[in-house]
Amino acid sequence: MRRKNHTPLISIFISFLLFTTLSLYVVRNFFSGQKLQLSPSTIKSLQHNNLIKEEVEEDSHRLVRNNPPLVKYVQPESVLLPDWEVLFVSSPDSILSKDNEYTCVFQNNETSPGEYTGFLQSSNRTVFKCEVPDSVRCIRPLLKPILTKSDENITFSNGSNAVEMIRWSFLAYESLSTENDVILFAKGINNRQGVNRSPEELLCVFDNGVGYSVKTSVVTSAQEVFRCNHPTETELGSLFKDGDEKIKISLEIVGIRPVRVPSVAYYVPKSSIEDGEGKAQLCACTMVCNVAKFLKEWVIYNSKLGVEKFILYDNDSDDDLHKVVQGLVDGEEYNVKVFFWPWPKAQEAGFSHSAIYAKESCKWMMYMDVDEFIFAHSWLNASEPSQGMIPSFLPTTTPLSSPPAPSSNTNLSDEKAKWLAQPIGQVSIKCLEYGPSNQQSHPIAGVTQGYTCRRRNEQRHKSIVLLDTIDTSLHNAIHHFRLKEGWRGNTLSLHKGVVHHFKYQAWSEFKAKFRRRVSTYVVDWTQEVNLKSKDRTPGLGLEAIEPEGWAQQFCEVNDTRLKSTTQRWFSQDSAFGSKLVWQD
Repeated sequence: MRRKNHTPLISIFISFLLFTTLSLYVVRNFFSGQKLQLSPSTIKSLQHNNLIKEEVEEDSHRLVRNNPPLVKYVQPESVLLPDWEVLFVSSPDSILSKDNEYTCVFQNNETSPGEYTGFLQSSNRTVFKCEVPDSVRCIRPLLKPILTKSDENITFSNGSNAVEMIRWSFLAYESLSTENDVILFAKGINNRQGVNRSPEELLCVFDNGVGYSVKTSVVTSAQEVFRCNHPTETELGSLFKDGDEKIKISLEIVGIRPVRVPSVAYYVPKSSIEDGEGKAQLCACTMVCNVAKFLKEWVIYNSKLGVEKFILYDNDSDDDLHKVVQGLVDGEEYNVKVFFWPWPKAQEAGFSHSAIYAKESCKWMMYMDVDEFIFAHSWLNASEPSQGMIPSFLPTTTPLSSPPAPSSNTNLSDEKAKWLAQPIGQVSIKCLEYGPSNQQSHPIAGVTQGYTCRRRNEQRHKSIVLLDTIDTSLHNAIHHFRLKEGWRGNTLSLHKGVVHHFKYQAWSEFKAKFRRRVSTYVVDWTQEVNLKSKDRTPGLGLEAIEPEGWAQQFCEVNDTRLKSTTQRWFSQDSAFGSKLVWQD
């Protein structure tokens, strides 16, 4: 009798056992947040089946003796953002063309279009974005999708990297270098406003991706900004061993079991605005998203009143922003720069970035939104705007040496006299908030013409700051900064100067604020948290549903001062009658 051959059955059983073991191992690592480590034999097997790329590397920080190498993934890095969006960031040496059509392929082979979002100037990388399909959102773990050219017809099972997607809530996302240090921007370290982790609990990690890394001290830790020491020249030489390595930067939370923060940030040389025009006395910086229709009015107004340069941090606009900017630069010859800043809920970090990035190009920086316009009572009778109007709010002298001696005024306490003796490094201007003023859509002549009814009392303030006086921590509360010791702020009286803030606009415009609040520490309006926050609008719920009588709300004072003044300053005759210079 012939003996039956059980070899195929045994092989199938062993393969099944190995597959099950590997699957359990993968799932365990996904839920624990660890990187996937595979043995050399497993890697070889997966390569044979085209499940991973051929290159592998060691992670010298996580490996101990005899630990297996880590799989090196060559796909763009992907980050899961709020609102179920995926941000793909190309590697510095593999730029994706914005002219190609891309598709995002998810783990269940559902797809969505990959849309070009922008270009990260500092690290020379392109950014794409896609939406997570509904059928994928309930899957756990949520794996990194594939970004592929739309005509390649790749499925997730063919070329899948099987890596859990990085979450935006815990990530090092941007860096900036100065001569003395490296500034790293990261989420998930200092999660509560006003509560910052000690620098001693952190290290900066520079990794060249080919088995060599350097750790340096963190000097300051505030909000999402961390300042670190540069590696030494010897260490840099080792990091750039072959001359073309891309050095990734991250943070490590020290402890018995150190935690490395995932990162898409790279080490880049010192960078700043280079326009060859010298240092401007006054610039303006703002963070924008889909403000093309407002921008021309804001730039022209402020330019005629003394702002020399404008720096826009583009927070993922998908309107005609760049077209409008190009028109201002080419046709009108205004100095407007756009810095791509795709990171959500990172306004404070963006302004901290600008304080360093623009420092060599600007002396004073005005932090103000595009729906905010400075005005002074003394300008009411001026026949035309003047380049000295906004600069008149600034101190005439700004010594950068030691402060002068305290005032001899005996009516002042010693403490107040000492404070008043300090030079002014920041000027704050109170805001008047305007309501919808019966507008049903964006006013064709601009916000200064369409919104004339406001609340009676001033709310909050905006600031103009001397960049050299900002504290090294770069700590800010959106529109004002913490200053270095020996410097003080000054708040203008309402008669001297005020910001007209066209905050509560026509509902068709205002409802866009429900999508996401831009500030790091401000809760989105759709969340049932901090319902009494001053950031929330009185009378609104958790959904973008127009309240009854919205068009008439927040109307306590009819104020047409800015409207009439701008009409006098900026009206021009045309074949179709008189209109303002910013009207197309």
